[in-house]
Amino acid sequence: MKPMFTPAEIRKDFPIFAKTMRGGNRLVYLDSGATSQKPISVLNAEREFYELHNAAVHRGAHLLAEEASSAYEGARETLAKFLNAEVDEVVFTKSATESINAIAYSFGNSAPGSKFALKAGDRIVLSELEHHANLIPWQQLAKRTGAEIVWFPIDTEGRLDLSKTDELITNRTKIVALTHQSNVLGTIVPIAKLVEAAHAVGALFILDACQSAPHFQIDVKELDVDFLAFSGHKALGPTGVGILWGRLEYLNEMEPFLTGGSMIESVTMTEATWAPAPKRFEAGVPNMAQAVGLAAAVNYLDSLGMANVALHEKELTSYALKKFSDLDGVNVIGPKNNIDRGAVISFEIAGIHPHDVGQVLDQYGIAVRTGHHCAWPLMKKLGLVGTTRASFYVYNDESDVDALISGISEAKKYFKV
Repeated sequence: MKPMFTPAEIRKDFPIFAKTMRGGNRLVYLDSGATSQKPISVLNAEREFYELHNAAVHRGAHLLAEEASSAYEGARETLAKFLNAEVDEVVFTKSATESINAIAYSFGNSAPGSKFALKAGDRIVLSELEHHANLIPWQQLAKRTGAEIVWFPIDTEGRLDLSKTDELITNRTKIVALTHQSNVLGTIVPIAKLVEAAHAVGALFILDACQSAPHFQIDVKELDVDFLAFSGHKALGPTGVGILWGRLEYLNEMEPFLTGGSMIESVTMTEATWAPAPKRFEAGVPNMAQAVGLAAAVNYLDSLGMANVALHEKELTSYALKKFSDLDGVNVIGPKNNIDRGAVISFEIAGIHPHDVGQVLDQYGIAVRTGHHCAWPLMKKLGLVGTTRASFYVYNDESDVDALISGISEAKKYFKV
């Protein structure tokens, strides 16, 4: 079965692909794991908001305020449908990083005895695959509360070693926070049994969906997680907007981590009470145009069909892995087969630093990511200073993979390896 879209046609929807790169080359954009490109419909949605509807949402009785509020709340409805969530469970933040920090700080602000409060001896379970955004907030929470951090190691293929799940997730565990898909290795984590194990001991499960929500169907009810975060800018949307999803009963029990306007129910000179979710987590004037732009991005993905997106990326990754297997002196880091892995390929070339690889590829218009990918503990576990990473999306096709393979061959020639 073939996906129901053609990347060459899709690229026409993205103005940036008309750009001429160094050496007169076309843009071969293989860095969507860092940030995706934006279709014209997203750019137009933001522009139209500012041109025709710009006003502070939830703050006026005039026409523009009504239109702005309707557009903003309409965006929330679109995101809720995208996740199969209830509307009031969707919180707009500025990024996935802020979303995860919002949870961590809220837990840290909870009164002793609360379901969300941590104390010395409690346990937070992570993994060696985590991006810093799903590691450092929990490190800081552990330092503030005396909780301990333990983690799932990875095996030699770059997948989680789940053999000691019962030793890691125990009745002391309060939080299990894991990535859905590694931003470095492409590994997709089999979370179903881990969610079940967390809930069996009364722990909360937080899912970092930055590398999954843009690439395959996410259904929060089916996943049965308690909280989820992802970034708009990795899902064809604008920068400056992210999503925090949480079970409504939990959101309404949690303490906010930002306070100020619009998140209150009542205020005196000495006390305040909080509005119900999602407003209690959206202090201040929100990222209105960005939320509208993200809704346009989600509508674009829905028009393609998330099943088609996933199928396209799977087929393209299979093609790329086969091409990489034919290269001498080039090692794919992580799963070398296309089972439970996403459209991310990190690799190293013997004798060439990743930054040098990236600079050579750039001369041919090929944009990749180089370095530690905000995953230092993982790099240290792998014994690497970094990798070169190619990440694919809906606008990439086999010609892009071929260009990458050709560029790698040129890098090997240049450095004589």
